[in-house]
Amino acid sequence: MARLHNSTQGANISQTRLRQIALLAKDLSAAEDILKRVLGTEVIFRDDQVAKWGLYNFLMPLGGDLIEVVSPFRDGTTAGRLLKKRGDGGYMIIMQTSDAAARKDFIESRGLSKVIFSFSKDDVDCVQYHPKGIPGSVIPELDSHKPSPENREPVLSTFSPWHACGLDYQRYSAAMARSSYLQIIQVTCRLAAGENDPESAAQKWEHIFGVQSKGSELVFTNMRMSFVKGVDGLPEGLESITVGVYGESNLNRILERAQEEGIYENGAVAMLGIQWYFSPLSNDVAKSKI
Repeated sequence: MARLHNSTQGANISQTRLRQIALLAKDLSAAEDILKRVLGTEVIFRDDQVAKWGLYNFLMPLGGDLIEVVSPFRDGTTAGRLLKKRGDGGYMIIMQTSDAAARKDFIESRGLSKVIFSFSKDDVDCVQYHPKGIPGSVIPELDSHKPSPENREPVLSTFSPWHACGLDYQRYSAAMARSSYLQIIQVTCRLAAGENDPESAAQKWEHIFGVQSKGSELVFTNMRMSFVKGVDGLPEGLESITVGVYGESNLNRILERAQEEGIYENGAVAMLGIQWYFSPLSNDVAKSKI
C-alpha cells in the first residue's frame, strides 16, 4: 500500500485530486439542458448502476474533471430528502488519491468517519463516507486507480482513466480533451449557521482524508476547495464553483449564453442552486474572479 506522509499538523497527507463534483437537481433534463447551453460541453456517460439508489444521472467533462448531476426517481432516497430540504445544489465531493484502501484503513482504525459504501474491482477502489460530522454538508468519496504501464500517474495525468465514466476510455477521454478549455479551479462550501471557523473545517478534512490544508482551503492537485463561515438563514453546503476558461472568445461565449438565459448577474451565473464564476485562464492559470 502507498505510504501516507505526515504533515506538520500530524495528519497523514497524500496527493489528492478533486476529480468529480456531484450536484442534485429536481429536473434532470432541465439541468442537462442549461449546463450544455451555458458551458458548451457534452454528456459523456449515464450510469445505469445508480438506479439501485433510486437515482438517474449524467456526467459532463470540464477538461479531465467532471460534473455529475443526479436526480431521484423514487421516494425515500437521501438525494430526495436533501432536495426537499434545500432544493437543487451540492451533493458529493469525489476525490482521487493514490491508495483509497490505505486511507480507508487509516480512517476506520481511528474512528474518524463511517464507511457507507465501498467496492474494489480490477484497478479501482471506491469508498464513500457518511457526511455526519464532516464540515460542508456534502457526501465525501475517496477513490483510486492503481498505476499501470498505460496509466502511470492516475492522480496527476489530466485525462487519466476514471471508473465513473464507464469502460470506453477512448470515447470519454476524447470528450475530456474537447472540453479542455474549461478547468475547475475553485470550490467553496459554506458552513452551517453559527459555525465561524473555516480553518478548523479545512484541518478536519485534512486529518480525515489526507488533503493538505492551507488556512481555510484544501489544496488539491488540480484545484482548491475553501470553506466560509455559516450564514443565518442559509443552509450548509456547496456555495460556488469557479471555472477557469482558456481563450477570451470561449469565456465571452459562456457569459453571453448565460446572459441570454437570464441567469447572469453581478459577475455570477446561477445554475443548479449554486453560483458559478468564470475566470480567464492563461498558461500561468490566473485565478481572479470576474
